[in-house]
Amino acid sequence: MGRPKSRPGEWLRTMRMNTKAEQTKGASAGDIGKLTLAAVILVAAIVAYTWLGNGNVPQPVRLIGLLVGLVVALAIGAFTGPGRRVRNYIAESQFEMRKVVWPTREETIKTTAIIIAVTIVLSLLLGLIDLILKSVILDWLLKLG
Repeated sequence: MGRPKSRPGEWLRTMRMNTKAEQTKGASAGDIGKLTLAAVILVAAIVAYTWLGNGNVPQPVRLIGLLVGLVVALAIGAFTGPGRRVRNYIAESQFEMRKVVWPTREETIKTTAIIIAVTIVLSLLLGLIDLILKSVILDWLLKLG
C-alpha cells in the first residue's frame, strides 16, 4: 500500500494541513461590552414600548421607537466578532443558494403527483394488511380458545 506517489514532501505538507485544528476565538472584552450594550438598548426599547403604552403616547410612535432600538442593537452587534461570523455565514449561504438548481413547475407538479399516488397506494396496502391481521386474530385465533 504505502503512501500515494506525489511530489517530494507534498504528502507531509498535506498531513500537516489536515492535522491543524481550526482555532475558534472567544469573544474579546470589547465584543462582550458591545454585545452587552446592544442587549441593554434592546431591553430598554422593549421596556419603553410597554411602559409608554400606559400613557398617552400613540401606538405608531411607540412602534417606531421599538424599531429604532432594534436596529441600533443589531447594528452594534454586527460589528462584533460573533456579528462578523454571522454576516459571513449569511453571505456564504446566499452564495450557495445561487448554485442551487431549482426544479421547474412541471417537474414539481409531477413529483408531487407521484408522491401523493405512492402515499395513497401504501395507505391502502397498510389498511388491507391491518384488516387481514385483525380478522385473523379476532375471528380465528380468539375463537379457538
